[in-house]
Amino acid sequence: MNSTLRTLVAALTLLLAACTPREQTLVVLSTNDMHGKIQRFPQLYTAVEACRDTTACMLLVDAGDRWTGNAYVDKVPVAGLPIIELMNRVGYDVVTLGNHEFDFGQAHLGRILDEYVDFEVVCANIESDTTSFKPVAPYTILEREGVKIGLVGVITNYEGGGTPAGNKSSYVGLRFSDPQQAAVRAAEELRGKVDVLILLSHMGHDRDFELLARESRYDLVVSGHTHEYLDTLVCGTQLGQTYKDVRNVGIAKIHLRGKRVKGVEYENVLTTAYAPDSTLKTLVEGYYADEELNRPIGTMQQTATQVGLANWFTELMKRRTQSEVAFYHIGGVRLDSLERGGVGTATVYDLEPFSTRVATMKMTPSQMRKMLITKYNEATREGHRIDLHSRTPYTICCTEADEAVDVKFPTLKEGRTYRVAITDYAFKNYNGLDYTEGEITDHLITDLMLEALRRAPVRPDNEQHASIRPQIRQ
Repeated sequence: MNSTLRTLVAALTLLLAACTPREQTLVVLSTNDMHGKIQRFPQLYTAVEACRDTTACMLLVDAGDRWTGNAYVDKVPVAGLPIIELMNRVGYDVVTLGNHEFDFGQAHLGRILDEYVDFEVVCANIESDTTSFKPVAPYTILEREGVKIGLVGVITNYEGGGTPAGNKSSYVGLRFSDPQQAAVRAAEELRGKVDVLILLSHMGHDRDFELLARESRYDLVVSGHTHEYLDTLVCGTQLGQTYKDVRNVGIAKIHLRGKRVKGVEYENVLTTAYAPDSTLKTLVEGYYADEELNRPIGTMQQTATQVGLANWFTELMKRRTQSEVAFYHIGGVRLDSLERGGVGTATVYDLEPFSTRVATMKMTPSQMRKMLITKYNEATREGHRIDLHSRTPYTICCTEADEAVDVKFPTLKEGRTYRVAITDYAFKNYNGLDYTEGEITDHLITDLMLEALRRAPVRPDNEQHASIRPQIRQ
């Protein structure tokens, strides 16, 4: 080959290289539903730093519910602040709102957002008419290594009659539009402006499936709210959820050729696979070094299941209010079990972190039946299950289509009026309540537990006293 030809080939090679789209990978690390579980943050920090050491083309995001579930985070002068401080240290980029962000009131959340967070907060389906909570941006656009990334946030409005789950008082002055419609609108606005489009969704994986069945413009959905372990494709879009409590970190690798997404890989990796960072370990140990919260105050004589804990709550509610029947909603029991042995104050607040009060009312079996049937037949995650636990036995009778049609109370007399204790959450939020002389008392469930533990060792009743009888032919 003569020199002229070699020169021509070299020039053509350089031209082809210059014209070939550049290939690169955007790495998106994610968490969801942390619920104040800060003990794994030292490992999370190590995982994030390991990624930052290998690429500058990365993001760290969260899909909501950052507190409520750990006394060391929730029972401090500025509730929730420890996890925000740790998130700032780890270096989160963008998050969306979960329903538990509102547990301490919208004014408190507004203060946290104004004064403490170092990351962006997005949510496309919330509007505010209040001065205590300023609206957040529906989405943001970030750039990494020349790649423009659009990040949209949405929050559920399915459980509270147009609001997220929680006390309705937390949402006064706020409006929550349909999150799926908001996600579609945001995708329409952003798709032509960005190279990668990501949804941070706190509406639950089942609703994410519904969305992705009709919306194909998202490249990645980081899901939250339902505490699932997910790595799946839905109509060609990658959907990931890391379960809860920072047990895993989601790692999405979005492969691009030029400005076009060519594929997405996703996996959930245990945070325990990483060695803890010593600096963050010291910080976390400092948060947990609270003598008052750590000191054992009583004893469980045997391990309590989640049902056993709900039964214990109902018994405490009955005794304190001198009621004849009591119900406790299982969603308020935030630990799967409580081990035999010493119990400290922190564990009590972890078990029931919502400052739940006892409500009382007068009800007949007919009115209780209406309440239980209405709850069972709801098209929500709290429907079609035993949601209200009681030591007063009852059986829900269902059709073959799993619709409740009757409730049997073997120990109650029809037509008689009973004094009933129930949680203030159910009293204020449940549909189908029909009663007389209803009121919310000053009795906190946590106070009742603390008093009971101090008084004597607790032996829980782990028996399930409610049942479902399916396939009753009509």
